[in-house]
Amino acid sequence: MKVVQVLPALELGGVERGTLEIARGLVTAGHESVVVSAGGRLVEQLESEGSRHVQWELGKKSLLTFLQVPKFRRWLAQEKPDIVHVRSRMPAWVVWLAWRKMDPATRPRFITTLHGMHSVNRYSAVMGKGERVIAVSETAKRYLLDNFPEVDPARVTVIHRGIDPAEFPRGYQPSDAWKQQFYSDCPEANGKHLICFPGRITRWKGHLDLVKVVAELSKQRQDFHVLVVGSDPKGKFIDEVKAAINEAGLDEYFSFLGTRSDMKELYAISDVMLSLTSTTAEAFGRTVVECLSIGTPVVGYAYGAVDETLGAIYPQGKVVAGGVVDAARQVDRVLSSRDEIRENPFVLSSMINKTLEIYRESMTS
Repeated sequence: MKVVQVLPALELGGVERGTLEIARGLVTAGHESVVVSAGGRLVEQLESEGSRHVQWELGKKSLLTFLQVPKFRRWLAQEKPDIVHVRSRMPAWVVWLAWRKMDPATRPRFITTLHGMHSVNRYSAVMGKGERVIAVSETAKRYLLDNFPEVDPARVTVIHRGIDPAEFPRGYQPSDAWKQQFYSDCPEANGKHLICFPGRITRWKGHLDLVKVVAELSKQRQDFHVLVVGSDPKGKFIDEVKAAINEAGLDEYFSFLGTRSDMKELYAISDVMLSLTSTTAEAFGRTVVECLSIGTPVVGYAYGAVDETLGAIYPQGKVVAGGVVDAARQVDRVLSSRDEIRENPFVLSSMINKTLEIYRESMTS
């Protein structure tokens, strides 16, 4: 089986990570894996794991990108893949327009994966045009079917994203050297209960609600510190967050760590993680699953796919979306006592196996 995956670029992100995971799974199973993108820092890893990368910029949101359609159609005819799998809207339009004019008897099967809750418009509708459509959660599936009624529900399959339990093992502890370096760099965290808040610093991730939760929690106890992990992609919202913290007189409770590559260690030293998205729903919420896999509790708004993941692994961590007082109360309780965290059902091997099964089913339908 030969599979071509298409996405805008191979930089860091959930779509990119999922692409590499499926590519690796294909190669391990003895199949041929090709990835088309504009390139990026993950190309080297992709190729070292046995896939072929074709550099081609199909993700630029410009009418000029559509000029690539005939060329891509010729390339597909030459490559003769069994499957072409798209994960992002602009490349999906180019691929779909190229694919639909090919001979139905010989063209590859066309598969899409919906990774996020996009704006509801004709541009986003392309993610429902796959002969088979993969939704990364029940939340993503409901979004697709509720907003794009032309999509046949029989073509949509939920395959939850998965994490590797070996990468985030239960009970993991960082090395003494790592701890020494971390607390040297962040002395404010030493001796405190730690609250981890990972994610890009954007308005929809809930950083302003985080300030309110900390304000409520500080009325009950002062023996905690918040690790804000992530960067502001546009460099604007972080100033608003820091201003809100300063205005509330809470500066001593916060450390901004920026983007980190040692999330496993940060999850492990934390006593609890917070997830406070309440506007644009998370399509899966990988950080919630990673943290729970380590064995660190998560308190989160029961909204979007976080409601699904918490419900399956740690239901006592769910609070009503927007309920900052309830969230603070639950964090306070978790810092005083630990509840059982169930086994994580969202594992990488299951995601890969189910995706490859979709590929095989598509080829015989």
